[in-house]
This record gives sequence, C-alpha cells and structure tokens, in this order.
Amino acid sequence: MPVPRKVLEQIKQLIPPLNGTLHKGQSGRVGVLGGALDYTGAPFFASMSALRIGADLSHVICSPTAAGAIKSYSPDLIVHPILREDQSPADLRPALASLLERLHVLVIGPGLGREDYMQAFAQLALSLAKEQDMYVVLDADALWLVGRDPGLVRGYRKAVLTPNVVEFKRLCESVNIDPAAPANERAMRISRALGGITILQKGTEDIIATDTGSALSGTASTEEQLSVDVPGGLKRCGGQGDILSGTVGAVLAWGKCYEGGAYGDNSLPASRIPLLAAVAGSMVTRTASRRAFLKEGRGASTLWFTLDRRAICPLRGCVGYANVRLMDLLAGVVTQDMLGEIGGAFAETFGSEGEKGWGSTGDAGKL
Repeated sequence: MPVPRKVLEQIKQLIPPLNGTLHKGQSGRVGVLGGALDYTGAPFFASMSALRIGADLSHVICSPTAAGAIKSYSPDLIVHPILREDQSPADLRPALASLLERLHVLVIGPGLGREDYMQAFAQLALSLAKEQDMYVVLDADALWLVGRDPGLVRGYRKAVLTPNVVEFKRLCESVNIDPAAPANERAMRISRALGGITILQKGTEDIIATDTGSALSGTASTEEQLSVDVPGGLKRCGGQGDILSGTVGAVLAWGKCYEGGAYGDNSLPASRIPLLAAVAGSMVTRTASRRAFLKEGRGASTLWFTLDRRAICPLRGCVGYANVRLMDLLAGVVTQDMLGEIGGAFAETFGSEGEKGWGSTGDAGKL
C-alpha cells in the first residue's frame, strides 16, 4: 500500500526552503565515514547522493589509501584522510570529535571494510556521534560491527540501520530473532530488541520499523511500521545501498536543522525524524533506480538497421547508411547513473512543494 499522505506531508516539513533565508550549511552538513584501500566507490556514492538530494556540504572521512581516488571523483566533496592504520583510536579521538562537531549527521559504513583499525575507528565515531547527540546511519560493514556488539546502538533512537538481506539475517541472529517468525514482523522485532531504533530493511519492498515514542519525546511507546513499494529499477546496482544511506543521511541532516530552528515551525516531534528520513530516502532511491534503468537498460545492446538513403538516425543523431551498426544504444545501468536521477526522483516524489521546501504552496519554477 502507498505511504500515507500524512507521512509525505510531514517529510515535506523537513525540506529546507528555497527562499533565500538560509545560509551555507543550514540545509545540512553530512559526514560519511568509510573508504579504505579496496573501497573508494561506496563512500563517494553515499556522500555525493547527499549533495544531489540537496545537502549543502558533504564530508568523507577515510583512510589515506582511499583519499586520492575519492578526491578525483568530484571536487564537490570535502575529504579528510585521517583514518591512518598507524594511529590508535585514542590518538584519533580529538581530531575526529572536532570534525563531527561541524556536522549534523554521520553515515558510517560505506566502504568501511573489516580491517581491525577501520572497525575500531567506526566504533569510536559511533561513540562520539552519540555523545554529540547526532543522527547516524549505519550501513554495510558498520552493520557487521553492530552485529558483533548490538549494545553499541541499543536504545539510541537517532540511529537508522539499513540492512540488505544478508545483513538483515545477521542482525536477526545477533539479537536472537526466531528465523521462523513471520517475514513482515522481523524488522519490528529487531527494532524492539534494539530499544526502538529505526530499521530500514531493504528488499522487494523496503520495510521501515521503529518506535517513535518515549525515548526522544517523552511520550508512551509508539511502534510504527511502513512499507515502501515505490517501483525501482529492474536491475539492482551493487552501490544502490550507498545511494540510500546518503539520501537518508541528508534528510536526517535536514531534520537536525529543522529541530534546531533553522526553518519550520517546530511542530514535528524529533522522535519522528528517523522514520521520515528512512521513508524519504527509500522513496527517492527507488525512484532514481527506476529512472536510471529506463534510460540505460539492463546491459550493452547492439542495433542493426537499414536505410535506403542517407538519413539522420533519431537515436543520438547518428548519420546512417545501409546496414548501419549502432553500438551501445543502451549502455547498461550502473550506480553512477542513479546520481544524475536523484534530483528528478526527488521532484517526482515530492512535487513542487517539495522542490521549494518548507512552507511552499506555489509552483517550484517561480522562485
């Protein structure tokens, strides 16, 4: 069933206005912690998708072995190569704490890897984020960390976990969820076992389970579960989860700005922000995947066609002759194709009010 209209309207309240009232940074400052020797694409996709959906600034906190590659992908990213293998968590703590103070949200896990030093730094970052009352997204190998010690996130309601099918199975095992439990109940059981934090279970439909009650707002426990069945692309790219973590992170950053009074009327309880961010990120990512797939297709294609006389092929404006061969009309969708579709997916999902942001009632084109 579709996402309730009330939820969509609440998400729109978190979207920064495009009316000239905000300065740089008040539309969200996002940090992504990950990126080691073998993994540079994942932190790029997460941090770049945060910018594409509308965050102001995106920082990548990575190892020196990954920094050069990530910097070369885009000059829009701010890269901090401070996760050095020859440094202890105690040595890193002052610099990392200072850096996190500048951010609204921290995404931990894209390209993190399972090396001992990177896992130790991720644990330190999570601890510091909690001390500073930051929103956090945990994905990929950060979920491996949580699986080994669920107590790291238990009860911290500003955390959003985004497991795929394998990671979800591990989480079930780590918190002793019965594998025979009904499939549509497991996400909520994990959330409950972890103290009501938000679980975004990726799948054919994304299931978001959380408790929007007592821990943050002082109200009674209120468990909520939503399914996002917005159509995605028929081919799922390997880095799509990184796109999701970045978009969820950006909306959480907006939530932090909204919560702090940068814009909006403060009518939304902070306890709903993780749920709303998870729904928004899921909808936009699935829509971007569909749009990219419709343009690029499943894989490289070759087309032969015959023309009786010189003509212009309507595809890519090619000049054609008899027995003309056009290669790669459909190049085959990859994760990078999704980045260019995030803006269109956002507009498609939230319409003109979403495009202009909080308080908008008019056409997004009339700024």
